[in-house]
Amino acid sequence: MRPLAVIGNVNVDLILGPAEPWPKAGTEIIVDHDELRVGGAAGNSALAWRALGIDFDIAANTGTDEFGRWLRESFGSRAEKWPIRPEGTTLSVGITHPDGERTFFTTRGHLPRFSLADVFAALDGSRLSGGYALLCGSFLTDDLTCDYPALFSWADSHGITLALDTGWPLDGWTEANRQATRNWLSRCGCALLNEAEATTLSGRSDPIEAAREIKRHMPEGAIVVVKRGPDGAIAVDANGAFVSAAAPSVQVVDTIGAGDVFNAAFLAALADDLPLSDCLATGTRVASRAISTLPRSYGGSLSAVTGGAAS
Repeated sequence: MRPLAVIGNVNVDLILGPAEPWPKAGTEIIVDHDELRVGGAAGNSALAWRALGIDFDIAANTGTDEFGRWLRESFGSRAEKWPIRPEGTTLSVGITHPDGERTFFTTRGHLPRFSLADVFAALDGSRLSGGYALLCGSFLTDDLTCDYPALFSWADSHGITLALDTGWPLDGWTEANRQATRNWLSRCGCALLNEAEATTLSGRSDPIEAAREIKRHMPEGAIVVVKRGPDGAIAVDANGAFVSAAAPSVQVVDTIGAGDVFNAAFLAALADDLPLSDCLATGTRVASRAISTLPRSYGGSLSAVTGGAAS
């Protein structure tokens, strides 16, 4: 398997719920479920890789508080080189709803100070040569995002293919955010977007046309993936051909991090040189398993979830 790494936002998630209807100000309600867990797009993807038995590297940072210490302990030796910022660790409180959707309240915390120097402290470009690096949390990691051109050049110099999942901009898809994303994608070999992100970014209402429009701004041979939740996933491959995979029907328990889990499973299959259709199927299968199990399960090893297709 080709080397894998993830670069981006790791924070603490406190999940509570389900809550319906939304409580009035000044009142209190009791919910049935609570869970304190590693979160953030990079954190969620890393947890999925670990559960699938995949070797990977991760570049992140934390704050100085007990939450930061807990995050570093959760990743063991992989977090030994993570810088510690003099801010509190970013915390997201996720309130789940009966339909499986959620509402987040998030502090800014340490994430804006994640920098290019932090990435270089954690990752060895030579070790990752020929592999894939998932880049996520673009609109949360202010310092690093400003240095994306240098990060892209570093990846190019080591033959590392970047897979970009920006997440949703805090101020929405303004024209400035759309142009910035198109500029980033012009240096990336893979785009991993959900349907709302893809259609809004591209200005195309049809997800297939959205994927093709996004690919137009990317290097030759790039792959565009659009995650469609219960409708599975689609992709436009390196040659411009359309590929799709259906999602299994499941009873949703918790959708938090579903797209991040998909990213991890998809890239693991891609790094194992499986056909793109199998990569999409692996992503949808693992993500569907994750959102329908409590405690969360990912289905076993990569070989198990690909039906033995993985090497």
